[in-house]
Amino acid sequence: MSAASTPHGGALARRLTLGDAISIGLGSMIGAGVFASFAPAAAAAGAGLLVGLVIAGFIAFCNATSSAQLAAQYPTSGGTYVYGRERLGEWAGFFAGWSFVVGKTASSAAMALTFATYAVPGPCVKPVAIAAVLALTVVNTLGVTRTALLTRILVAVSLVALTVAVVIGFTHTAASAAQPGPPVTGYGILQSAGFLFFAFAGYARVATMGEEVVDPARTIPRAITTALTITLVVYALVAVSALHALGAAGLSEAAAPLGAVADTSGAAWHGVLIRIGASTAALGALLAMIAGIGRTSLAMARNQDIPAWFAAVHPRFRVPYRAELVLGLVVCLLVAFTDLRGAIGFSSFGVLLYYLIANASAWTQDRAHRRYPRLLAVAGAIGCVVLVVTLPLPAIVAGIVVLAIGIGYRFVRLRIRRAG
Repeated sequence: MSAASTPHGGALARRLTLGDAISIGLGSMIGAGVFASFAPAAAAAGAGLLVGLVIAGFIAFCNATSSAQLAAQYPTSGGTYVYGRERLGEWAGFFAGWSFVVGKTASSAAMALTFATYAVPGPCVKPVAIAAVLALTVVNTLGVTRTALLTRILVAVSLVALTVAVVIGFTHTAASAAQPGPPVTGYGILQSAGFLFFAFAGYARVATMGEEVVDPARTIPRAITTALTITLVVYALVAVSALHALGAAGLSEAAAPLGAVADTSGAAWHGVLIRIGASTAALGALLAMIAGIGRTSLAMARNQDIPAWFAAVHPRFRVPYRAELVLGLVVCLLVAFTDLRGAIGFSSFGVLLYYLIANASAWTQDRAHRRYPRLLAVAGAIGCVVLVVTLPLPAIVAGIVVLAIGIGYRFVRLRIRRAG
C-alpha cells in the first residue's frame, strides 16, 4: 500500500497547538549538538563560524519546509525514506534511508563522546562513552524511550546550562582570547556550516507532525519558523559569548568548548552545572537516536532494502531488537576508532544527503500540495550539496565508502531476485 493511501482509521489525534509544536521543535534542536559543534567550526573558520551558523540555519529552514509539505502529503512514519520512494522511486528512497542510518549512527557516536567528554576526565572518555552506548542500547531493547515530559526536562536543563555559559562568556576572558585564531576563508566558513548543521539536527521533527497538530497548514509553517528563529538566536548568543571568552584559537582547541568557557569564571560550580547540562542533553539525544535509527532500519528491512533479518520485532517488548543491538555494536566501534570531530563530520555527511533527497522530492510536488515556494527546495538542495563537498576529506571518503556498501548490497539483492 502506498504511503499516500494510508487508511484514515489509523490516524493520530490532532491535539498539539502552536505552542506545543514550537516546544517540540525546540526540544528537538536545542540539545547536545550545541555543546560540541562550535569547536570544529572554529577550527575550520575561526570567527567566521558566525557566518557559517547563519548559512547552516538557512539550509536547515529550507530542509524543514520541504519536509513539512511532504509530511502533509504523506502523513506516515519513515520520513524521507518514504518521500523519496513515493516521489522519486525506490532507489532514491533507499539512498535517503541508508544516508539517514549512516548519518544518525555517526550522530550517536558523537553524542556518546559528547556525554563522556563533559562527564569524565580525558583518559576515561572512550570507555565511558562505550559504556553509555551499551547501557542505552539495552534500555531501548526493553521498550523504554524518551517521553514528552523527559524532553521538556532535558530542554530546561540545557537552557539553564547555556544561559550560564552565555553570561560567563560575556563577562570573562581567557588568555587564549588574545591569540590569533584560524584564518577566515570562504571554504572554511562553508565547512564550519557543515559542522554547525549538526547542531540543528532534529528540526524536521516539527515538519513530520502533520497528523497530530491542530490546523497543520497554518500551525506547522509558523512552528518551524519560530522554533528555528529561537534556536538560531540561542546559538548565536552562545557562539559570540564563547568567542569573547576563549577567542577563536581557544575555542578551536577545546575538547569541551562550553566547559572551557565556564572555567574562565574560576567558580567550580559553573563548570559542574554546564557539564551536567551537556551530559544530560547528550544522553537524552543518544537514547532517542538509537530508537529512531532502529525503526528506520525496521522499515528498510521490511522492504528488503537491508537484510530482512533486521525486521525482527521482540515478541514481548515490541521493539526492533536485532537492529538496535547491531546498531549499538557499530556505534561502540565508531566511538573506539574515531574522535568527536570526525563523528560530527561523518554525521553531517549522511544527514545532508538525506535532506538532499527531501528537497528533490519536494520540488516534484504539484501545486495542490506545495505550501512553500519551489525556490526554497532548490536552495536547500544546493546548500546540502555545497556543505557536503566542503566537509573534511576523511568524512567524505568514509561516507562514500559506507554509501557504496549499501548501494552494492541493494544492487546485488535486486540482481539475485531478478535471476530467481
